[in-house]
Parts: sequence; structure tokens; C-alpha cells
Amino acid sequence: MDKVRIEAIETQAVIGVYEFEHDAPQPLILDLELTTDFTHAFASDDLQDALDYDAITQRVRGFCAASRYQLIEALAGGIIKLMMEHYPVDKVAITIRKPQALKSAMATVWCERSREQMAALDI
Repeated sequence: MDKVRIEAIETQAVIGVYEFEHDAPQPLILDLELTTDFTHAFASDDLQDALDYDAITQRVRGFCAASRYQLIEALAGGIIKLMMEHYPVDKVAITIRKPQALKSAMATVWCERSREQMAALDI
């Protein structure tokens, strides 16, 4: 299988378990890895047969801006589900960094799920 990586997507979300975190959006930095099959794109050289990095990035940013999760783990699951609903991907891996969560450290979550695993979760 082939992979697309989109790294260092800068976005914001209202996210956190503490009350003060619900007052304003916080910065997040995301990396996506999307597993798919580029066989048709190899031959066609057509964006319709590939994954549109810009469209994916804009969709993820919009999703984050509209979201209201407590946990970055739950946000990761929401983004994985979003990718599988809108794109022909077999597997999605995501890293979410929350730069302001800790002093002198970076809070990071990494998740990976296949389409079959997400279907079994029924979320």
C-alpha cells in the first residue's frame, strides 16, 4: 500500500478537561499518514485518482475548529473517522501535539486505525 503524509498541520480547537481550557481555542499541531492505493494515479496523473492534500488539510482544520472534545485521544478518533468517511483510505495514523498542555514538555498522542478496526468500533 501507498502512503500520503501531511505533516505539521497547524490548527486550533477548544479542547481540554479543565474548565479554563473551554474559554478559547488552543493551538494544535497534527501529522496525518493516510494509507491507500495509488495504482490508478500512477497511470492517470490525475488528482481524482489521488488524495488532495489541500482539501484534506482544510477539512481537518474545519473539523478541529468546530469540535469540542475533552481529550486529544477523542479528537484523534474523530479525525480518523472523518478521513474514512470522505476519502478512499485503508488506514489512518495521526499524531496530535498540544503545545500549551504542559510546561517544559509537549503533550502528544499517536493513534492508528484501519477501516476494519473503525467499523468494528461502531463509533
